[in-house]
Amino acid sequence: MKKIAHLLLGRFSIVAVSIILQFLWLVMVMYQFSYQFTYANLAIRTIAIIVVLVIVNRWTNPANKLSWTFIILLSPVLGLLLYMIFGRSSLTKKTQERMDSVNREVSACLYQTPEIKEQLEREDLSVYRQSRYINDWAGFPLYHNTSTKYYSCGEEMFPDMLADLEKAEHFIFLEYFIVDQGVMFDRIVEVLEQKSKEGVDVRLIYDDIGCINTLPPKYYKVLQAKGIKCAAFNPFRPIMSVVMNNRDHRKIFVVDGKVGFTGGINLADEYINVASRFGYWKDTGIRLEGEAVWSMTVMFLEMWNYINHSSEDYKQFMPQVYQKEPFEGDGFVQPYGDTPLDHETVGENIYLNIINHAERYVYIFTPYLIIDNEMLVSLCNAAKRGVDVRIVTPGIPDKKMIFLLTQSHYEPLLKCGVKIYQYTPGFIHAKSFLCDDKIGTVGSINLDYRSLFLHFECGVFMYKTKALMQLKEDCMDTFAASEEMTLEFCRGQNVFIRIFQGMMRLFAPLL
Repeated sequence: MKKIAHLLLGRFSIVAVSIILQFLWLVMVMYQFSYQFTYANLAIRTIAIIVVLVIVNRWTNPANKLSWTFIILLSPVLGLLLYMIFGRSSLTKKTQERMDSVNREVSACLYQTPEIKEQLEREDLSVYRQSRYINDWAGFPLYHNTSTKYYSCGEEMFPDMLADLEKAEHFIFLEYFIVDQGVMFDRIVEVLEQKSKEGVDVRLIYDDIGCINTLPPKYYKVLQAKGIKCAAFNPFRPIMSVVMNNRDHRKIFVVDGKVGFTGGINLADEYINVASRFGYWKDTGIRLEGEAVWSMTVMFLEMWNYINHSSEDYKQFMPQVYQKEPFEGDGFVQPYGDTPLDHETVGENIYLNIINHAERYVYIFTPYLIIDNEMLVSLCNAAKRGVDVRIVTPGIPDKKMIFLLTQSHYEPLLKCGVKIYQYTPGFIHAKSFLCDDKIGTVGSINLDYRSLFLHFECGVFMYKTKALMQLKEDCMDTFAASEEMTLEFCRGQNVFIRIFQGMMRLFAPLL
């Protein structure tokens, strides 16, 4: 009964109902206006055609164009309103100016050392070109003096996170999509509160929608009372807004500018399997120690300054300020971020570059497989040229409708020779790519439209690091624990499910 009351009276329900009522009122007004006035009806249809032409000529994903074109032409009034709310990632002039100012500060802080990129160019020209793309188009440089450690699950990573927090002397920066009160986060808060008392600069960013069912309203004030500087990204308000569609899906954990964690692991009990939601929760993460953590520090400060309308000297947080001895390294490391506020789909392009340059194998972990035609063709072409392409998706889904959409992509991939596995023990939330024993990436980016096109994301691109071989071992263990999918499975599904999947794929870019 309490759960039902919480669901009906919770902040998400109240805000969602408010937005839906606003939307329905606008739809009703526009329909009434268009039906009563012939010229208004003609004007709306003309606007719909113009908007469709604008969409078709935009520099964006073709599948996204198709979905919006279909909806707008099918129902101009409803389609135009939906597009105005969910179809754009535009900013107000003032907000854009603030973002541009923050971006200029970031660009001045991230500098590519020529010797490092030249060394990679000599070692492997193909990998160098992939790294160059990240530097030139995402703005994040390549590093060498950084050690790596891979984690195959959250409960393996959590003790190391706590140990590094307890060693903090200068600052702690945390940025997460989901934060939930429980064993994991409560223990972290204890350490953060103590460190704040010791004079450590402690800051936390959480996404307001990501935490809407896990944290009470204005929870940041609770943390601020404990001495923890806290900010909620893009608060969920009962007003229709374009920017509500863009969320901060990143996972960033930085201690003293020299230790950083990222991956798919949020700060909630299911991620360390203290709480069980969908069987065993498998996730992956990575720990960096060294110069590459600077990029993660800058990513956090970029978001912090954007949210708080602030500006500060980034360089006071550089690892060299607190670490005088040189760092050890075990390969090339390149943390990167992706933003929905430009036309560069960095996350997807990094994935595509890995697939397109694969020679022997590509192993992929993803909780969702909702991909556009370009990704589908790349995966199929890799398999057709003899590359061993394997993808692991959940055996127990967190969202049944999205799982059906994921399964709808199996058949065309299987026909081309791609191997697909469902993780039998439960839900796999990992976002990892491994290729040819030498390159890979671990981060927050799912293989779905929201991660690839709408969210703020992050990851780490690696070449010949220890973490990659640890990831390979985990891949082999995961394949052994999973069920391989077949064409017979796809073709044996209920005809109504297959029809539903076909309809869902039309709207996949909007989900």
